[in-house]
Amino acid sequence: MQPQRIESFSRSGLTFDVTDAGPLDAPTVVLLHGFPGNRHGFDRVAAILQGAGLRTLAPDQRGYSDGARPRRRRDYRAGELQRDVLALLDAAGVERAHLVGHDWGGAIAWLLAMSAPGRLTGLTVLSTPHPAALVRSLVSSAQLLRSFYMLVFQLPRLPERLLRPRLAAVLRRMGLDPDSAAAYGAFMAEPGRLTGGLNWYRGIGLPGAPEPRGRSVTVPTTYLWGNGDQALGRRAAELTGSYVTAPYRFVELDENHWLPENAPTVVAAAILHDATDPGRVQGSPRASG
Repeated sequence: MQPQRIESFSRSGLTFDVTDAGPLDAPTVVLLHGFPGNRHGFDRVAAILQGAGLRTLAPDQRGYSDGARPRRRRDYRAGELQRDVLALLDAAGVERAHLVGHDWGGAIAWLLAMSAPGRLTGLTVLSTPHPAALVRSLVSSAQLLRSFYMLVFQLPRLPERLLRPRLAAVLRRMGLDPDSAAAYGAFMAEPGRLTGGLNWYRGIGLPGAPEPRGRSVTVPTTYLWGNGDQALGRRAAELTGSYVTAPYRFVELDENHWLPENAPTVVAAAILHDATDPGRVQGSPRASG
């Protein structure tokens, strides 16, 4: 593949906005945001990575890009979300990349590492545990209570009506820095964007995902988790390592859920540790951040 500088890419009639920066021929890091953010939540992380000589690709994902907001719930199946990321790599002329994901972006990162490991040089996941670890934690901890909001988000229209006028305030109470909370609140106030983001929750469990090669991740992986995370608890975080057979690091931070925004220097350091030489990642049950 020949590297190509892009500002957007298209797939199945949808057009996704992308921030592509750093040396074109450098190792590439893909940065996948979560709910209710966008690609700019990684801006401070990306700047550090670019300064270290890496190329970064940060897309506004399905439902967030104005040109990629299908209305049907089935258009947000996990398989579609994974194929969007692969289309991004193809459009940018990148055969293999280091994949970083936070929140929902982290969930897609885990799934891609299982279904398409040949496209990845390594994985850094922020906050979100391995999907199988999360499921196990539902019956062995208080995670089910922590995840109750995901059931509420299945309802049509009501979550949008409740969240839109108070989203920034909710995010501040959850520990997101005020500037980012205000930016996300304004972003999601635009017509259709909040529904697009919530449709990720509404697509949970729908069939159509690529068949994984097993539940184990076979690429070098670092998992960063904040012990002040209100949504994702310790049990799932500690179980995650049992689903990675490659070199693995678990980094526990004294932070909350919003790691890219609130701890960009620590996040960038972890990515650089791995993306510049994935073979250096050493297995560890716990590493302090």
